[in-house]
Amino acid sequence: MPQEDLSKLKIDSSAKQSVAGGRKRKPFVIAGALTLLAAAVILYRLGVIAPSATVDVTTVSMIYPAQSLSVLNASGYIVAQRKAAVASKVTGRLIQLLVEEGSRVRKGQILARMESGDVAAMKEQGTAHLANARAMLQQALVERDHAAQENERYQKLIAGGYVAQSDYDMIHTRYLRSLEAVKAAQAAVESAGAALSHAEVNLDYTLIRAPFDGVVLTKNADVGDIVTPLSASAASKAAVVTLADMDSLQVEVDVSETSITLIQVGQPCDIQLDALADRRFRGEVHAIVPTVDRSKATVLVKVRFRDKDPRMLPDMSAKVSFLSRELAPEELRPRLAVHQSALVEMKDKTLVYRIEDNKARETVVAAGGKLGDMREIKSGLKPGDRAVLKPSGLQDGSRIKVAER
Repeated sequence: MPQEDLSKLKIDSSAKQSVAGGRKRKPFVIAGALTLLAAAVILYRLGVIAPSATVDVTTVSMIYPAQSLSVLNASGYIVAQRKAAVASKVTGRLIQLLVEEGSRVRKGQILARMESGDVAAMKEQGTAHLANARAMLQQALVERDHAAQENERYQKLIAGGYVAQSDYDMIHTRYLRSLEAVKAAQAAVESAGAALSHAEVNLDYTLIRAPFDGVVLTKNADVGDIVTPLSASAASKAAVVTLADMDSLQVEVDVSETSITLIQVGQPCDIQLDALADRRFRGEVHAIVPTVDRSKATVLVKVRFRDKDPRMLPDMSAKVSFLSRELAPEELRPRLAVHQSALVEMKDKTLVYRIEDNKARETVVAAGGKLGDMREIKSGLKPGDRAVLKPSGLQDGSRIKVAER
């Protein structure tokens, strides 16, 4: 083989250096990949790059223990059991109105006055007639006494034969007539007294009085209106005011006829008023009206209040919970509670995963007794907090996504 061909078999030094450089870079690439993997594992464990878990949530709220004792719920309205449209018994014009809506009145208090000139004149006339009748009675009594004396004297004279029989008969007849005159005068006095009483009653009818203690709900007439017991025209009014006894307020609710067997008279109730949502009221079943409404297939149940509030008004909407037993005094206050499935029981603590910034935060709580499906929370949470239901597999700081419903 020629000498020049062997010289071509030499290895290029630049190619050797390139291969050596590639071998040196491989350890650095592997180390970088391992570093990134370790960082990814750490971030995953910290929840930074972990996928969001879809969870169901519940809200921590204030509930009343009565909610766990309810056997039936119903809605209705407050109704005054004692209510009256107060009117006049006679027809006349209203000249004075002494109350307005919201006025508290006592039984017998004058609410309004009607014109009374004619009946006042009749009363004065009756007073004069009575005085005249009494004077006539006095005159008849005087004449009777005089006739009695004459009759007695003539009896003695006739017995002695000093006067004629005809004279005695005339005197005796006058005496008998005087007795009847006294009776007529007494009857006239009684008649005049009755006429005066009638005039006084008619005069009192012009004063419209409260039939019982209560509160004025509405004003139905104004000064100048014609008030009549039976309103016969659009210009006349039948009632002056509407009055309600606030001590007779009860809640009337409609209960399905299929559920009426769950209720009995005297059964304890929990009453919630929409207008007074900050308070619950104790009550009990007062009456079950023995009539079924065909159109609604319901029975009317009346619930009386054990607790009263001056802010209660007729026609306020109310919700009634019929309870299985009487509430204890400590059960009348609301309690902070969360659904039982949100609690994680451990040996030495009870946990709740509270939602904060789309993350589950492990929160240690002090749990109390059961309230139906709820559990009382004595510390660790506050009203309005949201907690994860059935938080299996979650850790503190886990990213979450609330399930859509």
